[in-house]
Amino acid sequence: MAQSREFPVPVENAFDRVLPMPLNQIFAGWYGPFPPIRRTEQVDPWGTVGQQRRIVFVGPGDVRETLVAVTRPHSFGYELTDPSGPLALLIATVNGRWDFDPAPLGVRVTWSWQVHARNRAARAFLPLVAFFWRGYARAGLARLELLLRP
Repeated sequence: MAQSREFPVPVENAFDRVLPMPLNQIFAGWYGPFPPIRRTEQVDPWGTVGQQRRIVFVGPGDVRETLVAVTRPHSFGYELTDPSGPLALLIATVNGRWDFDPAPLGVRVTWSWQVHARNRAARAFLPLVAFFWRGYARAGLARLELLLRP
């Protein structure tokens, strides 16, 4: 699953602002079963491979995020594990990635997820998870546009 959007800022600027940005600023609304993020519990500054933080959602649920790769200014990757709440019934882990590529407008930011189902029965619901995730990602990237404005 992946969603992209172009922003009128330089690649380096977008990368340096997005990587440490509080997630509750980007993901502030519901989209289907995907909740807003209430807060992250982390050590600041966020951006060193191996760091972990807990992402706490509005309503029930949280997940552990581990930063697994940082290639400034091109990309960073993470793994989500130990989910709790409603999505934990379907999702075991997620490998996520943010890519920052030069684009005519400035930068093209692509957010992608590779979801690993909790079990065989949950795998049947992954197309539905993907449908709602794409909407959640579109909304997050739209919010990010406001946050990246000078």
